[in-house]
Amino acid sequence: MRIYTAILIVPTGIGAAIGGYAGDALPVAKAVSQVCDRLITHPNVMNGASLYWNLPNTFYVEGYGLDQFAAGNWGLRPVHYNKLGLILDQAIEPELRLRHLQVADAARATLGLSIINHVITDAALNVELRVSDSGASWGSIGNPDSLLRAAEVLIHQGAEAIAVVARFPDEINPILAANYRQGKGVDPIAGAEAVISHLIVRQFRIPCAHAPAIAPSPPEIDLAPRSAAEEIGYTFLPCVLVGLSSAPQFILRENHEFPQPGDIWANQVDAVIIPADACGSSALLSLSSQKCQIITVKENSTKIQVPAAPLGIKAIQVNSYLEAIGVLAAHKAGVNHLSMMN
Repeated sequence: MRIYTAILIVPTGIGAAIGGYAGDALPVAKAVSQVCDRLITHPNVMNGASLYWNLPNTFYVEGYGLDQFAAGNWGLRPVHYNKLGLILDQAIEPELRLRHLQVADAARATLGLSIINHVITDAALNVELRVSDSGASWGSIGNPDSLLRAAEVLIHQGAEAIAVVARFPDEINPILAANYRQGKGVDPIAGAEAVISHLIVRQFRIPCAHAPAIAPSPPEIDLAPRSAAEEIGYTFLPCVLVGLSSAPQFILRENHEFPQPGDIWANQVDAVIIPADACGSSALLSLSSQKCQIITVKENSTKIQVPAAPLGIKAIQVNSYLEAIGVLAAHKAGVNHLSMMN
C-alpha cells in the first residue's frame, strides 16, 4: 500500500491567524500527523520556543530546503539522529550567551541530544528588521560571510545540522511588538529569521534553523496565549535543537547517491495544506504541477492576498483545519470528499 505523505505549510512573517505566533500551528501539525503516514512541515509550524512536541512521523524541513524538495531538486533522507552544531552571534552579551550555552547543556543531559560544539561568529551578524508595505516582516544580516565561516567550522568538526542564534535588535517597533504580544499582529522578527537559515541551507545543503537572542521583556498582563511560549524562558533555542536533532538530510538526485528505501521525493507527496490567501510560495507553485491534492484553509487569514485560483492552481478550499483533516482522511481512503456532503 502506498505511504500517504502530506505537507503542512504556514509561511512565516505574514501574520497568519494560525501559525503566525509562537508555535501556535503545532496543534494542527499534531492532528494532521494522525491522518497521514508521513507529514513534512517546517520550523515555523513546529517551533514554540521552550515548548515543542516530538511527532515520530513528522519531518522538520527548513524553508529553502522545502522549496528545493518541492521543485524535485532535492530529496529527503530520514535519520535516526543528527550531530548538532551551534552558532552564536558575537553580538550576544555574555550573560545572554551563557543562557544559550546552558540550554545546549540541558539538551545534552536531559534530552540526550548530540551537540558536538558551539562557535562564536568572528564578527557581529548585525541583524536588521523590516516590514513591507503589505505588513509582512523581513530583514537582513550585515555580515553573512561571518555566519557561513562559522557554519563551515562546525561542518568540518562533524556537525550534520546547525542551530543559529543571532542577536536581534531590542529596538523593535513598539506598536508591532505590542500587537504581536496581544495576538493580533505580525511576528516582527520572523522574516529575518528565515533569511539566516536560508543562507546556510543554500550554501551547505544541511538542515538549519534559527533562534533569536532577545533581551527579556517585562511581564505582560494581557499577554495572548498564542504568544506566551516565547515568554516562559530566557531563550527560544530548545525547540530548534529538538527539531534539528532528527531533521532529514538533503540528497541530490544528480549526485547519483545510492538510493535508500526511506528516501522521499516530491512525486511521493499526496497532499498539501496551506492558508487560502498565501498560495504564492515557491514550494506550492512547484507542487501544483505534481499529481497531489492541494487544500487551502480559509480561516487561516494572513496579511497577504494570493489565492490559488488566479495562479491557475486547482485546490479544494475548506473553512477550517478540522475540515482539512477530514478531506485528508477521505483522500487517503480513496473516497471523494464530495460524496460525504449534502
